[in-house]
Formats: sequence, structure tokens, C-alpha cells
Amino acid sequence: MQERKILIITNRVPYPLKDGGNLAMDAMIEGYHNAGWQVYLLSMNTSKHHIAHTALKKLFTHLHAFEWVDVDNKLKRTDILRNFLFSKQPEHAGRFYNEAFRQKLKNILTSFRPDVVQVESVYLTTYMQDIKKNAGVITVLRLHNVEYQIWQSLADKSKNPVKRLYLENLTKRVRDFERDAWKQYNLLLAITEKDASVVLRLEEMANVTVAPFSIDVQKIQPPDGNERWVGYHIGAMDWIANQSGIRWFLHHAWPMIHKALPRFEFYFAGRNMPDEFKKMNIDGVYCLDEVPSAEDFIADKKILIVPLLSGGGIRVKILEAMAAGKVVISTSTGIKGIDAKPGEHYLKVHKPEDFVKAIKWCLNNKEAAENMAIKARTLVAEKYENSKVIKKVIDEVESLLGRKK
Repeated sequence: MQERKILIITNRVPYPLKDGGNLAMDAMIEGYHNAGWQVYLLSMNTSKHHIAHTALKKLFTHLHAFEWVDVDNKLKRTDILRNFLFSKQPEHAGRFYNEAFRQKLKNILTSFRPDVVQVESVYLTTYMQDIKKNAGVITVLRLHNVEYQIWQSLADKSKNPVKRLYLENLTKRVRDFERDAWKQYNLLLAITEKDASVVLRLEEMANVTVAPFSIDVQKIQPPDGNERWVGYHIGAMDWIANQSGIRWFLHHAWPMIHKALPRFEFYFAGRNMPDEFKKMNIDGVYCLDEVPSAEDFIADKKILIVPLLSGGGIRVKILEAMAAGKVVISTSTGIKGIDAKPGEHYLKVHKPEDFVKAIKWCLNNKEAAENMAIKARTLVAEKYENSKVIKKVIDEVESLLGRKK
């Protein structure tokens, strides 16, 4: 078989590997590379997630090529207002359109001539016209989320009527943009079964494959028995779903937990931590801001707490926690997309008092909790191992390439 060539386009540099989005993109990049493909990575080096050029030159040196373009995607109130009044597209699409990036993309398409172009954000569909000028190229869109559902959830929970109106309008724009975008690709890689079903319910799509976030389970070491039975949460804190979830947990659930279990501790960390959390002074709660190593942060902590109330996709940190032998306490939204059963692989919570009951059960039934963690690790090894997921994706892409001949 001839050596295949793939161009992967990302709306930020997938580094550092500290949050779900970057980890998910890196797993796919490495999967293609390890399968023998020539991988050309083109990334936006955005103002929001900017990385110094000296650091960028040391990244992804094992790939066929890695290039980036600096893009200013700062959220500006004037742009939001202008978009709201004079455009039908979501503001996000305009924020990720950059002429210098477009020219770089066109040059790579001409010189590299990829068999496949994989796009890692639906908002990069604005470049599809240039991509499709290359005859025979297979186009793939990775659905990290069904985006409009995130905004719909936030709109439903908003108590401010003006903010709610804006979010409902944004939800409609994002939904219309997504539905049009999906139809422009040869293959959609949905990250969960539920996301795939949403796509198929809204549009008649021929090729939708579920390709969940995957991890190399063998690289994640199970616990050494020295963990403390304390709670933790880690994730990108510039993601609005994480912010609102932690805010709700600290204001509504934690007071009940601390009253019932005054010695129980909760630690949380993540990059771009909002000042409101860093300034909090709550008994038993420790905000560590961004930590140098996620692995070191979770190593001595036993209980992952996921209090998410909105958001789509799949929680990478849950899979990593399960692979590392942690006990997971999560809302149904937090665990969404992972084929785990409550009571067998994790503890399901909804109301503040549920968190109290779940934590009490863990502390009073440590042997049973350990058995739950073992079953969860087995689940991850069986269904979310990187080599198995990437083989499924490549088989589907190869099938499409065969039909193009």
C-alpha cells in the first residue's frame, strides 16, 4: 500500500497536553503517524492560547511537517455587536478566519498534495472552498462537540433575559452553521454515539463514524496504594462549562459536603484559572491554578469530582482518571459520551445532597470503591484504547479513498 498523506488543520496548537481538546487532537495526530502516514500539521497560534515561537520550533519534529500562523482571535465587544446586528453566521466563525492562514493553507495544499484533509474544528469550515479545489482529496471533520448544544444549555440556564436572548440567537446561528458545515465533508468523526445520533437526526449523512477520544492505557500507571481519599477536579478553566460547573459546586454542593464531612478536602486546577476562584477563601477547598504536571497533581488523590451541568463531547479527564484507577463522581452531563454504568463504573450525582451521599459512600466503603475503579479501568482498556480507535478511523478513511479511485 502506498504511503498516505494527511493534512490536519487545528484552530489552536495542540500543546501543552493539559486539557481535553489538546489531548484529543494529539491522540489523533499520533495515531496517524504511528500507522505510517505522512502527517502535515497546520495550526493557528491564537492570541488566546499563544505559544512562543521558540517553543513551537521544538514541537512535532517527528511529523512530516508542522507549521503555524499567528492569529488574533481575541473576543472584542464591538465585533460581537457588529456580528449580532449585521451577520447570520456565529461570531466564532469570523474569529477563526484569517487571510494569512488561508494563504498558508493554499500553499501547503499545492505543495504537499494530501490524500486526506482532517479539520479539527467546525469553525474552520470557512476554508472548505480552498480545500475542495484539490481534486480527489477526502475531507474529514472531527466533531469534538455538537457545538450548538453547549450554547443551548447555557441559554436554558441563564436567568438574565438579555443574556438569554443573545445566547438563544447564538444557538440558532451555531446550529445553522454546523448543519451546513456537516454536509460539506466526506466523513464526520463524532466523538460520542449521542453526538452521532444528533447529526443523523438533523441531516441525512452517509458517513458518520464514532471515534471517541482515546488514550494509551499502558502509559497510565494504576495507583500505588498511597492515594489520599480526597476530591479533585482538573480541566481547562477558560472553558465556560468548567467555570459554571465549579462555581455551582462550590456555592451549592460544597457547603453541604463540608458540614457533613469537615475533614474532606477538594483540590482543583487548570490553566487560565479565573481570578474569582483564585481569590476564594473556602474551608477545605484548594485552588492550585495551572499545575506543571496533571499526572503529578492527580497522583495522590483518589476521587475525581465532575460537577458539569452543560457541555458536550467527551470528558478526557474522566477516561484518564478511570485508567489511573480513580473513583469518579460525576453528573450525567459530565459522564456523557462515555459508555459507563452508574453504580458499576462511577457514582452518578445530580443534586448537592447527592455529592454528600457519594463521597460518604466512598469513605465508608473503600474496598467496594476500589473494585468500581478497577472495573472502570477495564472499560477504558476495552473501548477507548488509542490503537483500536485509530484503526477504526483509518479503515473508514481507506474505504473512502478506495472509492475515489
